[in-house]
Amino acid sequence: MGRPRKIRTVGPAVGRRYYKPQGIPLRELAETVVTIDALEAMRLVDVEGLDQREAARRMEISPATVSRLLAEGRRAVAEALCRGWALRIEGGPVEVAQPCCRPIAAIDAAIAARTPPIDPAGGRPRELEPNED
Repeated sequence: MGRPRKIRTVGPAVGRRYYKPQGIPLRELAETVVTIDALEAMRLVDVEGLDQREAARRMEISPATVSRLLAEGRRAVAEALCRGWALRIEGGPVEVAQPCCRPIAAIDAAIAARTPPIDPAGGRPRELEPNED
């Protein structure tokens, strides 16, 4: 018997539980499963473009585990696409990360301190125009 799996931190839940070929009822399809943690690893590495170490840091797991999750998730997605199967998204020892509100907090702090707002393009405070105050 192996040791218990470590809880993986994931982003907000995906909106769908199944993906399937169009026009075929779900009950007529074979299916394969991709776990929520494998989907999160694929999102971070393949969609967000993070390296595996950064993805591991965000998920609070080891880089080797991220590598394994990527292999499992990619295999499940490829199998579903190549064989015309449904893809079910579920399972895995996960906990959803709390949303971060730093940008709003930073804006509120800037307003409270009456500091110049941050320029979105450059990230530095910009000068207020005379009529902006």
